[in-house]
Amino acid sequence: VVRQMMWLMDHIFKYTNFGIVSLIHGDFFIRQGRAHRDQQLVLLKEHLEKYYRSRNRKWIVLFPEGGFLRKRRETSQAFAKKNNLPFLKHVTLPRLGATQVILKTLVAPQENGTPAGRDAVIKENKSKGLQWVIDTTIAYPKGEPIDIQTWILGYRQPTVTHIHYRIFPVKDVPAEPEALTHWLYQRFIEKEDLLTHFYETGAFPPLQGQTKAISREMTLSNLWLVGIQSLAFLSGGMWYCIFQYFYHCLF
Repeated sequence: VVRQMMWLMDHIFKYTNFGIVSLIHGDFFIRQGRAHRDQQLVLLKEHLEKYYRSRNRKWIVLFPEGGFLRKRRETSQAFAKKNNLPFLKHVTLPRLGATQVILKTLVAPQENGTPAGRDAVIKENKSKGLQWVIDTTIAYPKGEPIDIQTWILGYRQPTVTHIHYRIFPVKDVPAEPEALTHWLYQRFIEKEDLLTHFYETGAFPPLQGQTKAISREMTLSNLWLVGIQSLAFLSGGMWYCIFQYFYHCLF
């Protein structure tokens, strides 16, 4: 999956030690803020058309919230109050722009559930485009996620991260802006309910007809973690050496 996946992430990550890897991989770095919004959506559409299919990508990772919860929550709540929308504490209202561009660019046009026209059939034979939307909700014990410092230094006790996911056929996702906005808002209102239940009970609610949520434990190999950490430190050291080299050459 990783080889066929494209990530959308904040442009600040371009300047981290994995930024060059993501650039080579063909991921997209998006600038936040109203001043950049329209231009960034045009650049995103061009990027998808240039890199997604040409590199045989089949997955794309998007964070519709458009930022960290602690940074966006207050703005999101103010927007919700102004527009008579639900007050959310555990999530923020999603933004529409990038989601709409992705769906328009990577989903084959549909007419009555089938591809529209001969050109669309030919296009779909080459690449079916997106088939599913996987809606992922992440919960942390006591609502305290592990930050980067903890991940690197390991000064907190091991913790379990809980992931709740739902799968929607992409044909069930509306394309029109107003309907898509409503659909996205509903997903995040549901996320709020899921997380409220989790933080009250310590578990996600069971599906209808079940008495307990069915879960599957996923663990990471210690050897794999050591390898990743080693690469992170080596990458950081490499960038430090490069910086020092150019610094001495210039000054």
